[in-house]
Amino acid sequence: MMANEALRRRRNVRRWTQTQVAERVCAQVQAATGRYPELDANWVSRLERGAITWPSGDYRAALCAVFQVTSEAELGLYPKGSAASGREPTPEAPADDVRSLAADTELSARLARYAAQTNVNALVLEQFDADVERLARDFVSRPLPLLVPEIRTARAEVFRLLEGRQHPSQTRHLYVVAGWLCGLAAHVSLDVGDRSAAATHARTVVQCAEIAEHSELRAWARSFQSLAAYWAGDYRRAADLAQAGQNEGRGPGTGTIKARLLSLEARARAAEGDNHSALRTLTLAHEARMAAGPDELSGVFSFPEAKQWAYTGTTLLAVGGDEQIQEAITASNRAVELYQAGPEGDRSSGDLRAAHLDLATAYFASGEVEGAGAKLSEVFAAETYTASITIRLRNLAALLGSEPYRGAQSAVDLRAHIREVTGRPALASNPTESR
Repeated sequence: MMANEALRRRRNVRRWTQTQVAERVCAQVQAATGRYPELDANWVSRLERGAITWPSGDYRAALCAVFQVTSEAELGLYPKGSAASGREPTPEAPADDVRSLAADTELSARLARYAAQTNVNALVLEQFDADVERLARDFVSRPLPLLVPEIRTARAEVFRLLEGRQHPSQTRHLYVVAGWLCGLAAHVSLDVGDRSAAATHARTVVQCAEIAEHSELRAWARSFQSLAAYWAGDYRRAADLAQAGQNEGRGPGTGTIKARLLSLEARARAAEGDNHSALRTLTLAHEARMAAGPDELSGVFSFPEAKQWAYTGTTLLAVGGDEQIQEAITASNRAVELYQAGPEGDRSSGDLRAAHLDLATAYFASGEVEGAGAKLSEVFAAETYTASITIRLRNLAALLGSEPYRGAQSAVDLRAHIREVTGRPALASNPTESR
């Protein structure tokens, strides 16, 4: 039995005890296989005495990793029955050397074991997909306080898994799930009026989409950023972001997202005063609706026909003029009809209020004060509002403070009522996307 001087010298150079070597090998084996072996100083001593010349594959791989060598030969290890020289072998051993061949084989085996490691499987990813789909659908109609903890818990679990190891395709899948969940968090923030938090969540969605190379998620992220810019009053940026969503990467995808982006752009162009571009883009939005395929996700991530008619009404109202105002009334009425006719679980109370507000504003603009008051009563019935509804109400109050409404008692009373209801916290008990 010949002592393994090569292994002993490498240990002494590092000033490790035999116990420390054993502990490092155990940790390395656990990291590679998930199994913690029972190795101690006696095992290392047997290696150095030559009592063990060729430990099992996991242990050899761990020893190579611990001592940072590329082959077992450098550690004086060799299979039983092969010729063991009395000096430390070198990596330059002949290609047909048994130990060199064994070391090369073990390196491939180590790579295979490493590549196979994953902390997720198909069922885990399937469950995440189901959770995202349910949360996106429930976001339209369920109370926000019930959903926020679920969204936060799901995001935390995805983030934890991403810190581990998966196959590349599984990692991309997790980033898509993370992106959609951050999108829901962004909606929550915008609904309660926290634009800074919403912007942070939205940037994370963009990052997830870039990593996963997911066109629909990237386009949706741009649509949300456009939405946020619109409600911040930055109409030029809102239009540019909506346009970017149509052109980045491989385009927005085949669902209703293109119709959404074009509708957002049209509304922003109208608010900016570019009426010609607004009307042209509005036409393109309805053409995109005709060509749209099914959406990847429903609920808050989809763009239902009712919402598109609501956007149309808002755009036409901003363009102004007698003809456009009448068309805005028609479009907003169509939106209300579609919302009210849809399944209760898909009915967005926030979007419905927004459509009623557009109708009220259009009726005021056309001189139909009685019709405007009837539509406002639908809005005032709510206990709380999203941030966007609050902005709309304040804009309407500003309109009522201008000519020809300023002196009318009905306008004065409405303005006082609006001041009272908009003083409430901007938190929707039945949230939806800020329109």
